[in-house]
Amino acid sequence: MQQQQPFDLVLKGGRVIDPAQGIDGICDVAISGGKIVAVAPDLSGSAEAVDVRGALVLPGLIDTHAHVFRHVTGRFGLDADMVGVHSGVTTLVDQGGPSLMTFPAFRSYAVEPAASQIYAFLSAYLVGGMEGHYYPDLYGPHGIDVDGTVKAALANRDLVKGIKAHAEIGGFSRWGMEAFRLAKQISREARLPLYIHFGQLWPLPEGESRVDPDRILPDILDLLEPGDVLAHPFTRHPGGFVGQDGRVHPMVGEAIARGLKIDVGYGSHFSFAMARKVLDAGILPDTLGADMHGYNTHLPSDGAADQAHMFAGATNFSLASAMTGLLACGVSLEKVVPMVTSNAAAMLGLADEVGTLRPGATADVSVLADERGRWVLRDNEGTEVTASRLLRPLFCLRAGKRFDADAQILPVARAA
Repeated sequence: MQQQQPFDLVLKGGRVIDPAQGIDGICDVAISGGKIVAVAPDLSGSAEAVDVRGALVLPGLIDTHAHVFRHVTGRFGLDADMVGVHSGVTTLVDQGGPSLMTFPAFRSYAVEPAASQIYAFLSAYLVGGMEGHYYPDLYGPHGIDVDGTVKAALANRDLVKGIKAHAEIGGFSRWGMEAFRLAKQISREARLPLYIHFGQLWPLPEGESRVDPDRILPDILDLLEPGDVLAHPFTRHPGGFVGQDGRVHPMVGEAIARGLKIDVGYGSHFSFAMARKVLDAGILPDTLGADMHGYNTHLPSDGAADQAHMFAGATNFSLASAMTGLLACGVSLEKVVPMVTSNAAAMLGLADEVGTLRPGATADVSVLADERGRWVLRDNEGTEVTASRLLRPLFCLRAGKRFDADAQILPVARAA
């Protein structure tokens, strides 16, 4: 009788980085039954071995800012597995797509069919993410049901890990603080973190005085609690971390001291110039989300209907290319990896379940090429920087099943 192999699969010889365990070195990773079995050098005795020498072997990447409520959110939502497992990402957090009215559809049509693991920050607004950037008037206090949203969040705690709201000048010019106060009330009553969009999103209403964008952060700060998340620190739009005087807002340090977290929310908002200012001020984000959606990501099968949208992207990107962007800003790999693994898992309250290669954990693993050379990176302001290091997804394992990084939307690096 043939002896049973102790491992189903071993990833051999890669640089394994698992911040949750303090691991950073050349190791093998053994998987059996969809679980991590061991992380150690020179493991043998597997049914299948994959040579990953020269590659990075990381806990399955977690995208903390995704938009994957496809079709229900109109042109906004992307296919989950296209930006998930087929882009080397095992876990996605949809930011504000579903609302109390649409969450059953989100569970049935986005979460359940996907190979990627999907969670959500529930929209504070009844309209959720349904083409809302075209219809800002739907996002006022009249479109918020506090009790109903709290009930929906509590009834779906397996998937709902926070509440999504906006603090930006288009909304504050229309309704002042009221919509935001209601969103924070939902967050507090549901005992979930509030994820806050900063930087202008909606056009200013005609014929009304403009709200001072530098007042938004100090005005909302007293409402916030430790664990709430400030998104888009590097936004190119007014109302973010960088004030109208070109300097980092003095209240950002106070926000961090109060226990608030920072998520990059890369996407259309990302600016190399703003990132330099914020990073030079000693402010390092906790997590990194790609913020890909149908307005800033060119889909090969789509026409040019949305190319004139205010957030139309200059180029395609992915979570791995967002990691490359931070490396080009001078953030070390050792600081970037926790943003998409252990820190992201902590933001979700799932530190023991995702974002780690700890034995016994679900075998979610991302394998990235780590290349050296010279490439041109471009943000949506048109600013170009030269990168000497490029991260490129090769494949991932989701619960032990392999998915190659073959999504059509993955960017092709441009050599310098």
